[in-house]
Amino acid sequence: MPIDSVDKIWMDGELVAWDEAKVHVLTHTLHYGCGVFEGIRAYETSQGPAVFRLTDHIVRLFESAKIFFIDIPYTVDELVDATKETVRVNGLSSCYIRPIAYLGYGEMGLNPLPCPVNVSIAVWPWGTYLGDEGIQHGVRMKISSWRRHDPNAMPPAAKGTGMYINSSMAKVEALKAGYDEAILLNPQGVVSECTGENIYIVKGGRIVTPHASAGALDGITQRSVFTIARDLGFDIEFGDILRSDLYTCEEAFVSGTAAEVVPIRSVDDREIGEPGPITRKIQETYFATVRGEVDRYKDWLEHV
Repeated sequence: MPIDSVDKIWMDGELVAWDEAKVHVLTHTLHYGCGVFEGIRAYETSQGPAVFRLTDHIVRLFESAKIFFIDIPYTVDELVDATKETVRVNGLSSCYIRPIAYLGYGEMGLNPLPCPVNVSIAVWPWGTYLGDEGIQHGVRMKISSWRRHDPNAMPPAAKGTGMYINSSMAKVEALKAGYDEAILLNPQGVVSECTGENIYIVKGGRIVTPHASAGALDGITQRSVFTIARDLGFDIEFGDILRSDLYTCEEAFVSGTAAEVVPIRSVDDREIGEPGPITRKIQETYFATVRGEVDRYKDWLEHV
C-alpha cells in the first residue's frame, strides 16, 4: 500500500522533517537485516486519537532486540512517550505506527555487536491492509510452498527485519497466483501463521490457533482476540492445525495489527464461505474496542 507522507518522523530523540529522515547507504541493517520493529495502530475515538496496546508493543520491541543483542538506548517509557509525541505533532486522528531499532553506520561485517543502535518512529495514514472487501466478506488464502523458518535457524519469537523475506516470498507467490494472502507451514508441516497475521480456525464451535512453538509470532492483537473470545463465552486455545483442518473447518479468520481481524473465505480454493457467527462477533467486538466503545477494554487504548 502506498505511503502518504506527514510532517515529522522521530529519529534518535529528534523530530525530523519527513523528507530529511535518511540513513547512510552503508547502514549495517540495510546489508545484513539485523533490526527489530513493531507495527502499531492509533485509532480515532470520541476522546481523540488513542494507540492500541502501545506499551505492549514497545515491550515486545525490547524483547525482540534482546534476542538479537541489540541494546536499545532508550527505555520503554521513553519510546512510549516518543510515539505519542509523533502522532500528536503530525495531527493525525488515526494512523499506522512503525517504530524500528536498527544497526547504523560505522561498522561492516557479520559481527553486529560494535554497531551503533539507532531508533526511529514513523507514522502515516494507512487503510485496511487486506481491503474493505476482505473485512466484510473474507479473503482467499493459499498455502505457500515456502516454509516458516525453523526456530533454531531464525527465532520466530523476534520481530526481526530480515526475517520478513520469508513472509515476502510467500506473499508474492500468493498474489501472483491470484490469492489475497498466504499461509505458511512450519518445517514439520503444521500450520504456523500467515505472512503477517496469526490464523485461527473454528471446528465444533471451538477456536484453535497455532502456538508460538509452531513458529507463530506472539501477537499483541492475538492476545486481545483471546480475551474477547473468552469474554464472549467462546472456547479458544492453542493447538496444532493441519492443512486438512483448514479445508474442513467451519470458520476461519486472521488477526494482526495491520490486518486487524479479517475472515478467511477460502483456502486453496476450498470454500469456507461468508464470515460465520463466531468470527463476526469477535470482529465486531474488536472494532468496537479500538474505537473506545467497550468499557471493559478501555485500558488497551493509550491516548496521545
